This record gives sequence, C-alpha cells and structure tokens, in this order.
Amino acid sequence: MAKFDLHIHSNYSDGSDSIPQLIENIRNAGIEIFALTDHDTIDGCLEIEKLVPAEVKFIRGIELTCTARGEKCHILGYNYNPKDSGLCSLIEKGKTLRRSKLEKRIEYLKEVHGISLTKEELDWLYSRKSVVKMHVANILVERGLSDNNVDAMKKYLDGCKTGNSRFDGEEAVKILKEAGGIPVWAHPLGGEGEKHLTEEEFLPKLKTLIACGIKGLECYYSRYTKKESSFLVKCALENNLCITGGSDYHGKNKDVALGTLNKDLIPIDFENLLLLNI
Repeated sequence: MAKFDLHIHSNYSDGSDSIPQLIENIRNAGIEIFALTDHDTIDGCLEIEKLVPAEVKFIRGIELTCTARGEKCHILGYNYNPKDSGLCSLIEKGKTLRRSKLEKRIEYLKEVHGISLTKEELDWLYSRKSVVKMHVANILVERGLSDNNVDAMKKYLDGCKTGNSRFDGEEAVKILKEAGGIPVWAHPLGGEGEKHLTEEEFLPKLKTLIACGIKGLECYYSRYTKKESSFLVKCALENNLCITGGSDYHGKNKDVALGTLNKDLIPIDFENLLLLNI
C-alpha cells in the first residue's frame, strides 16, 4: 500500500507552506498519494496540480466548515469538478463569510484589547484567499504578544463573537456530490484542541451526518489513537462509508508531520482502506 496523506493544508488557507514548498516536503516525506484540502478554497489545488511529479498521485480536496442540522462539523470534499458552478458559488459565499469574521475580529482586538493592526498587517490579511483566525493570531505572535498562535487565539480572539459563518452542511454535501465529489466527515471524533467524543456522543452525530449525505469517515487522523481509529473503521464498514486518513498538516502552524495518520505512530491496517476508489 502506498504511503498517503489525504488531509493537508497550504498557505492558501492556514498552512505555512507555499505550493512549491509543499511539493518538496511531500517528496521528502515519501508520500505517493496526497490531497490538498485547504479551508473553503480550491485555488491551491488549481496551482499544485500543475506541479505534481509524475510518480505522485494528486487528489483535489477542500475542507468546508459546516453546521449540519445543528451539529458543527468539517466536511472534506474529494475528486470534485473545480469548474462546477454550484461549487464555485459556494466557495465565493465562503469568502464573504470569512471576510465578515475577519472584520469582527479586527474590531474586537481594537475595542477589547486596544490592539490596532497596521496597514501592512491589514493588507496582508485581506490578500489571503481564505483568511482564518490563525492568520490574525500569527500577527500577534510576531508582535511578541504571545508565545504561539494557540495561546494567542485563546487570549485575544476566542472571546470574539463572530456569529454563524458556517456553511449549511446539507447544502455543502449536496453541492459536493453535484460537482462529482465525495463528501467525507473530517476528524469525526473531534479536531485539533477539541475534546474527543465518546462512542455514545458520536453515534447520534454520525446518524445525523449520514442523513445529510456523507459518503466517508476520516478514520485515521494524527490526533487519534489506535483504539479510536479502529472504532471509526468499524462504524464506517457498518454504514457502507469509505475510509480515509490524513495528518491535517499545516506546516509550521501546527505540530504534526506529513503522513502522520495516528497518534500512536503505529502501523495501520490498510485491508479495508478504500482510498476513494483510486
């Protein structure tokens, strides 16, 4: 089985690697199959697919921030048509939502913490294809106001109420399918810094996401133990869902290496890994 990583971010969203840097790092890590899954943008995919070495297989991806029937979740989309009008419209909607969140955070920093961003900092933020909280936090770290972006977010940004800026999960899943894509529930037991769901908490949420139309579960994830991944694989097989895995690599913005598919750093049983029919 080839070494793969189906959850990777570049500096088109909240990763630190440029596309050329990411290609080099993927080659150095020995990864043979990968997906770029930037938040709410496909611009990085459009650039990287022109640079992928012949011996490496690339899968177009995206990660959409959603609320599905009241449940907060992230939906990964794979193998979509990047020219699909519905998907392009959804991405444009996402840019507007993220811009609104950014403006609220800028105002919050000024009013609550007395921190005004410079013209250069603002120009850089507004130039981003997909601006996220981490971008603002990194500016605060560069100013010496915090040791790292996680602490900066907790201290200066987490109190900011940005309102509901998530996609509707059912709409997002529907649009991904219409664009020929495969919608997969990302880090379903909980993402970075989140308390992991128990089995009793997870199963009702899984039922909701299945009703919304997901086709896969990210069973292997850099923050999950062997026990957690085994449980997710069992749930995926019982519900006829494809099984995927990814590191959630963010370069220097997150302490996780490319190709890290479980917390225990143990060999993974690939027997039932479907790899999105590739």
